[in-house]
Amino acid sequence: MNEEILALTKEAKQYADLLTPLRDEISRIIVGQHDIVDRLVISLVADGHVLLEGVPGIAKTLLIKTLAQAIDASFSRIQFTPDLLPADITGTKIFNQQSSSFSTVKGPIFSQFVLADEINRAPPKVQSALLEAMQERQVTIQGETFKLPTPFFVLATENPIEHEGTYPLPEAQMDRFMFKIIMGYPSRTEEVTILDRFTEGVKIIPKAVITADTILSIQQFLTRVYADVEIKNYVTSLVDATRSPGRYGLQLSDYIAYGASPRATIFLVLGAKAHALLRGRGYVVPEDVRAIAAEVLRHRIILTYQAEADGITTDSVITQILKSVPVP
Repeated sequence: MNEEILALTKEAKQYADLLTPLRDEISRIIVGQHDIVDRLVISLVADGHVLLEGVPGIAKTLLIKTLAQAIDASFSRIQFTPDLLPADITGTKIFNQQSSSFSTVKGPIFSQFVLADEINRAPPKVQSALLEAMQERQVTIQGETFKLPTPFFVLATENPIEHEGTYPLPEAQMDRFMFKIIMGYPSRTEEVTILDRFTEGVKIIPKAVITADTILSIQQFLTRVYADVEIKNYVTSLVDATRSPGRYGLQLSDYIAYGASPRATIFLVLGAKAHALLRGRGYVVPEDVRAIAAEVLRHRIILTYQAEADGITTDSVITQILKSVPVP
């Protein structure tokens, strides 16, 4: 291992040590879900956004609120409903009769951490207002452009069991999320701990253990984490396998309508770098890529009707791809 990589690893270890109290503080409030917390921190460090899917009542809202409080950052929760308007998110201009002038009232999007609760309940025009802000990191209110605060992190939630009165996110808009995370039920042991914490009148308030400026420093360092050309070739092969599965000996052509976009390639590398950093390494190994592959790819692979009829899921497709593409 050369000196440059050793220096990067030393710096990565320092940043990982700064992130450990953050993960521990979230775990004081959120019972279990350690992998979910890790994925949120990885996405935050990689300057991405997260789409979180899970049934009601499993602490999706509490999770993002706790993350914001533990970082000492501003937080807004937007409840998406069918009657929501784009201006309810971005803000608008109000006419002041006394001064005979317009003043700008900024919406909840001007927070460092934004929870878009049940994003699929709002019509496409409203979804676009949020997703444009996610992509451009700025908002235009009646011709005037405003930069959004940094770090800027959006966690959108959707309920997988209710479809009546919802507007599913178009694939092109889902592509703007770095990760799609599936949040499941707690175990029986974890549920007993939840009862102990939330039914006995003991309120645990998270403490700020890291600053927003430190998060920005980690985001800037992340691009310097070393990814060898073999890692990059591996990533491009994984993404290419979603588009041309036959090239890798996979019998999936009848099941995949559209493969992953170039954003998947970018987020696989950034996510792998963040995964390595959390483990105190300044360089990426194949296991870092494989660890976050499902979260990056599952909302970017579009399956055919035949796949649905045969019970094939995107996660099972990803598993086959990971088994078939040679690991460097």
